Amino acid sequence: MALEITDANFEEVVLKSDKPVLVDFWAEWCGPCRMVGPVVEEIAKEYDGKAIIGKVNVDNNPGVSMKFGIRNIPALLYFKDGQIVDKQIGAVPKSVLAGKLDKQLA
Repeated sequence: MALEITDANFEEVVLKSDKPVLVDFWAEWCGPCRMVGPVVEEIAKEYDGKAIIGKVNVDNNPGVSMKFGIRNIPALLYFKDGQIVDKQIGAVPKSVLAGKLDKQLA
């Protein structure tokens, strides 16, 4: 299951991770977010132990959302060694999200 990432735990979970991290910025009222949500959960199961998969509710966590300039959701940011290495805006097939994550594991 994807981790719930908040303003309070973002640095610890994402920036200090020794594994690649995929963060899904979403909101309950966002239709495309509801399409991407189950895909992110599938990826979380498949990459368990290899990568950290988390979700940030932008309505509840405005600090981290503003820090990374999130204006459109769903926004999926890929982090490695505390840095953004890739991103995907909008709903896309699972293969696209998994492919970008695979690049960080290589």
